[in-house]
Amino acid sequence: MKIDINNITMIYPSGKKALRDISVSLESPGFIGILGPNGAGKTTLMKLLIAGLIPTKGEIALDGKPLLSQETRLKAQLGYLPQSFGLYDELTVWQFLDYMAALKGVKDKKAVDDVISRTSLTEQRKTRIRRLSGGQRQRVGIAQALLGDPQLIILDEPTVGLDPEERVKFRNIFSEMAQNKIVLLSTHIVEDVQAVCSRVLVIYDGLILYDGSPSALISDAASHVGTYISQAGDSVPEGCHVVSKVNVSEGIRCRIVAEELPKIAESAEPTLEDAYLYCIHKEGRQ
Repeated sequence: MKIDINNITMIYPSGKKALRDISVSLESPGFIGILGPNGAGKTTLMKLLIAGLIPTKGEIALDGKPLLSQETRLKAQLGYLPQSFGLYDELTVWQFLDYMAALKGVKDKKAVDDVISRTSLTEQRKTRIRRLSGGQRQRVGIAQALLGDPQLIILDEPTVGLDPEERVKFRNIFSEMAQNKIVLLSTHIVEDVQAVCSRVLVIYDGLILYDGSPSALISDAASHVGTYISQAGDSVPEGCHVVSKVNVSEGIRCRIVAEELPKIAESAEPTLEDAYLYCIHKEGRQ
C-alpha cells in the first residue's frame, strides 16, 4: 500500500488553516510517528487519510488513484482509533467487538477472540463496558482498530490511560504489525515514538517541519541541548526553552534547548524529546 499526500491545504469554515500545502508519501511497511503540539494539524491529517474530511486544495492518492474514489476499499483496509471514541456501555466487550466486526465486514468469529486475546481482555470479555476502567476501555478501542487485519492503522493517542507495562506491550504489538502495514502513531508521549517508530513527522502550525528518522532528528539537536543550575525565581536565559526542571542539592537543574547555548550551560546529549522541542522552537517559531 502507498499513500501520496500531494499539496494538501485544509481550511475550515471558520477560516482556520489547519494544513498548509503539505506533501508526503507513506508506504508499507512503515511505522510513522506524528509529533506536534495541540492544534498543529495532526488530527486533521488523520481525518483526511480516513476520508472523513475533503481537503480544500490538493489530493490524496491511494496506490496511485484518488482516495475519495476508493472509499469502500479504504474502509475495508482501515483500522482507526480516534483520540475520543464512543463505546456502547451496555454491551459486553465481546458483544461490542462482534458488532464492530460486523460493521467492518469481518465474518470470521475467531477474529474477535484473537483481538481480545492480543489486547489482554480475556478476563473482561463478558464484562459490560460501563464497568471497565479507563485503561480497559482504551484497550477495547485498540482491539476494534485491529479487527480484520487492516493494512492501514491510524492510532491517535492509543496508550493514554495505560500503565507503563501495558504501554510497552502495545508498542510491541503495533511494531510487529508494522512489518507489512502502514501504521501511523500520533502521540504526545515522545518515548513511544522513540521506542518503535522508524520514521517521524513533526507537524507545527499546519506545516511538516521534519520528515525522517528519529536518530537524524536527534542529531540535528546536537550542541543545542544543555543543563545548568538555577535558583528559585531566576529567569530563563534569553532564547532558551526549558525542557525540564529537577530539584537537586545545589538548586534547580534546568534542561534547555536553544539555538545557541548560554555560557552558564553545560552541553548535554539530546533525547528525541529534546530534538522535537528544538525543532518546533528554533527560528522563533514559539
